[in-house]
Amino acid sequence: MTYQELQDRYERLIAEKNEVRKDFYNGIYQRWRKPVLTRDHIPPFWMYDPSPETNPYLQQRLGVNAVLNSGALYFDGKFTLVARVEGMDRKSFFAVAQSDNGVDGFRFWDEPVQLPDLYPEETNVYDMRLTQHEDGWIYGVFCSESKDREHADLSAAVAAAGIVRTKDLMSWERLPNLVTLRSPQQRNVVLHPEFVNGKYAFYTRPMDDFIETGSGGGIGFGLCDDITHAVIDEERMTSIRRYHTITESKNGAGAVPIKTEKGWIHIAHGVRNTAAGLRYVIYAFATALDDPSRVIAEPGGYLIAPLGEERVGDVSNVTFTNGAITTPDGGVYIYYASSDTRVHVATTDIARLTDYVFSTPPDALRSNDCVKQRVAFIRKNLTCLSR
Repeated sequence: MTYQELQDRYERLIAEKNEVRKDFYNGIYQRWRKPVLTRDHIPPFWMYDPSPETNPYLQQRLGVNAVLNSGALYFDGKFTLVARVEGMDRKSFFAVAQSDNGVDGFRFWDEPVQLPDLYPEETNVYDMRLTQHEDGWIYGVFCSESKDREHADLSAAVAAAGIVRTKDLMSWERLPNLVTLRSPQQRNVVLHPEFVNGKYAFYTRPMDDFIETGSGGGIGFGLCDDITHAVIDEERMTSIRRYHTITESKNGAGAVPIKTEKGWIHIAHGVRNTAAGLRYVIYAFATALDDPSRVIAEPGGYLIAPLGEERVGDVSNVTFTNGAITTPDGGVYIYYASSDTRVHVATTDIARLTDYVFSTPPDALRSNDCVKQRVAFIRKNLTCLSR
């Protein structure tokens, strides 16, 4: 293998066309056959030294393990993802990839994002949400992970919400991490795109420690006066965790909420524990336009769950989103990772997504009530079909 052959293989991958999966239908969204980003989409010069003098065997010097959880934005006329790239050393970083059509042809910019280094104790960063805010800035909110110095366990960590902002996705200003006075740790934090009562609004995920939410009741909502020194006192719960549902273990905000005529549509993730480990799925709910903390619709069950080969990867049985794009013509592109390994896209439109969120029955919460709900549904449908 020569370096030119590596480059040619990379270019063939970028040029491949995606197609809608014909073996999947639910009337809500379309799944696409190929992932839109994988580790194979990484430019060869990120991993290989092409010089025969310093790399005579053309070996990988800085390998990449996975490309996953991408923030998303329609920027400068292109579908733009700020992806989490995980090196073989386990450290993650951010990189910008763009496509003309949102379903294939994603190409990374020549260099990954270099964030200002404000926190010497910060070891890892990942899962950036991108918000085009009405104040004119593009904000990135991400997980800032540090070693928990109070525990001897090497895996013990502390999660905080890091904040950056930019106008061009090239020059980034680092702001102090979000402070939540009543929650010791934060992860999966999303900035609302509009001011609420003249304040910046965040969707939070209160956590007692790095993995377990503990007393955290679900997705929180809090306001702060100054995003350059963001401090939240009270966190009101929005979509709450419930026993024996898809959010039993934990849940968290995903994509930036989508504004519709009927309310703000949220695309989030829910987690339950199983004998095989945690299972992550994507679900949706809506909050009121006049009060983005108040849930007004929450269809039962999941919106997207891992299907087929999506179920296998570094952390299997996972779908996770932290980015979606709406287009001027009403299209919706939901970018989701499968099993912490690759990025896919599901496409729909505002009308279909709104109908799903506001017309799908809620979780009846008990088997007895769920079967009553389904029997009533069946009888209604049979009556309709007999006409």
